[in-house]
Amino acid sequence: MKTVLSDPISPKCPVTHMEAEMTGAQVIIEALLNEGVTTVFGYPGGAVLPIYDELYRASNKLTHYLARHEQGAVHMADCFARSSGQVGVALVTSGPGVTNAVTGIATAFMDSVPLVVLTGQVASTLIGSDAFQEIDTFGITRHCSKHNFLVWNVNDLPRILQEAFHLARSGRPGPVVVDIPKDITLQKTRWQRTTIEHELFDPKPVDPIQLKRAVELLKRSTRPILYIGGGVVSSGASSELTEFAERLQIPVTSTLMGLGAFPSRHPLFLGMLGMHGTYTANMTISEADLIIAIGVRFDDRVTGKLETFAPNARIIHLDIDSDSIDKLVVVDVSLHGDAKAVLNQWLRTLQPGDEIQQASRNAWLEQICRWQEFAPLRYQSSRDEIMPQHLMQELFAITQGKAIISTDVGQHQMWAAQYHLLDTPRHWLTSGGLGTMGYGLPAAIGAKIANRDKMVVAIVGDGGFQMTCAELATAVQYNADVKVIIMNNRFLGMVRQWQEIFYENRYSHVAMSSPDFCKLAEAYGATGLRTRFPNELGTFLRAGLSTPGVVVMDVEVVQQNNVFPMVPSGASLKEMVLE
Repeated sequence: MKTVLSDPISPKCPVTHMEAEMTGAQVIIEALLNEGVTTVFGYPGGAVLPIYDELYRASNKLTHYLARHEQGAVHMADCFARSSGQVGVALVTSGPGVTNAVTGIATAFMDSVPLVVLTGQVASTLIGSDAFQEIDTFGITRHCSKHNFLVWNVNDLPRILQEAFHLARSGRPGPVVVDIPKDITLQKTRWQRTTIEHELFDPKPVDPIQLKRAVELLKRSTRPILYIGGGVVSSGASSELTEFAERLQIPVTSTLMGLGAFPSRHPLFLGMLGMHGTYTANMTISEADLIIAIGVRFDDRVTGKLETFAPNARIIHLDIDSDSIDKLVVVDVSLHGDAKAVLNQWLRTLQPGDEIQQASRNAWLEQICRWQEFAPLRYQSSRDEIMPQHLMQELFAITQGKAIISTDVGQHQMWAAQYHLLDTPRHWLTSGGLGTMGYGLPAAIGAKIANRDKMVVAIVGDGGFQMTCAELATAVQYNADVKVIIMNNRFLGMVRQWQEIFYENRYSHVAMSSPDFCKLAEAYGATGLRTRFPNELGTFLRAGLSTPGVVVMDVEVVQQNNVFPMVPSGASLKEMVLE
């Protein structure tokens, strides 16, 4: 995914709108405005004070949201981007400001999120001297960003900023880091506001020969499955995917990142696949004779033991990133292109006879129904304690999938993926690739700022929440009225589950001693609520979701409960532990 440019992108047909002498800091503000940016998340410091001074002057055009930690600022920008489809922007200072931001940058990189992260740097004359708050930002972020720049000349700044935004949003999206020494922000340059068309990553039609091969494979298939991921969401291809699946009656399974790209309540949807996927999804992909993989990267959490993954299937892989094709799994047909464009192209090639596949698919669909009946998602209910699965079902019953959901990482994330249904893209925000604890709350704040008219709910664990709970102050300060549901089991739940199953119940340092979350919420100016009784759960959730302002709902769930199904590490998808 890393884009290495030995030579800057050569623009074609530049159109000049204006030219003026500006400081580097002024160029940054004008460049943001030129890109349509209205929102910046950040945390000030000495190396970026000239930029913050210009932000003050431009406050009627650009809104800056002060996070309480640089990691939180980048997560907010990340989910501003994920939920809106725009490029997110974060601004942090040098040294520890950058190192605090790295987790957020890496999270966005793993999940292909379009971000531009502006980082302050010591003066260019001091670089390499171990100056106060100097860090090698270029070196540190080189392998966790799509591309990064170190600006040595103020005259290069306008071009670099334009290229940064273009790189972030084009092709396979990702974070781009622009490291700017303080003296560069003070020097002057003549800046031309230009509209530039870039040849790099311009969408191209898919190879018609490869598409013809894909069509022929599909015609011969009797047991096909669509395996979809986050690339479908990024490309905005949900409606095309749904039409494709319905016209050809192909069942659909999704990665964690792809949830919401295909309606969860659709009869063709099998649920999530992989380590904590449904029995039906894992059996279906294991027995398929054709896999149409769209916007996925065959992650180990999805495939299980790679040597045993879908042994009888031919594979068609559609992805905008050519480096992802044949990277882990050798495929039969590669379709390099944007998912939305290629699916549209494929749909146009369908002949009337191609759509009448129901007769040949009946046996396949009937087998899938038998798998669904044999091992649906299930759990043991309790009259005395709240079951996490029940909590997710109650939340969905109230919101009907209309809320934007963010999560931290752990058991609660998997239960949310399994039991809170999703029918709409960009309504599911989670750290899939990096698995970043503490992601849920700042992610929800970024999403709420991008979607003021929608309910945003952060589903977090008591462990992850405490990593970034200071961002409650950010939410309260800016009236980002998120609702936080803490699935409180007094454990680092997923680690405890692995210790139970694989380490003979040796619970090494996973028990949590947590604060009074209601008092913590109140200290930040939010509303705190708590329950532990199953019979009041529905009423409790309705009250919390309807309470104005930021609300923290501490839901005490059963302390020791495990996520099933589960594919043990190194096992095949068929070797699921069901309970």
